[in-house]
Amino acid sequence: MQIQLITFEIDAKMLAVDIMAVREIRAWTPTTPIPNAPPFVRGVVNLRGLVLPVIDLSERLGWGRVEPCERNVTIVVEIAGQLTGLIVGSVNDIVTVDQDEIQPPPNMGGPEGENLLEGLASVDDRMAMILKLGFMGAGADIAAVMEAA
Repeated sequence: MQIQLITFEIDAKMLAVDIMAVREIRAWTPTTPIPNAPPFVRGVVNLRGLVLPVIDLSERLGWGRVEPCERNVTIVVEIAGQLTGLIVGSVNDIVTVDQDEIQPPPNMGGPEGENLLEGLASVDDRMAMILKLGFMGAGADIAAVMEAA
């Protein structure tokens, strides 16, 4: 069985998500900060009347905070029934991968490491890290922050 992934980059690292979770790709727009939000939540933007939380994916993955600029892109994905924006460096391509070719993520010893990735796939002679969107905990965390605001 084959799946389609959308690939993107953060600091020359290739990542991917299942294209079925992607709702749209938007140019970067500044966010409005929300009090008491987790550090990786950069704030919210108005998406056609919907309040869209925006996550700094680099910070969420432990790679450091990004200072977004007009070159950055926001990928709008659905996580646990909620639309969420992910700040990334650039979007690459849509690729089709055989599920048999997806390698399980290595066990790095940490409990959270198991939850970050669905797996790894070779794409154009590079290794793409396929994100497990549910790991972000963004749905519950952001919903709680939004209700408190």
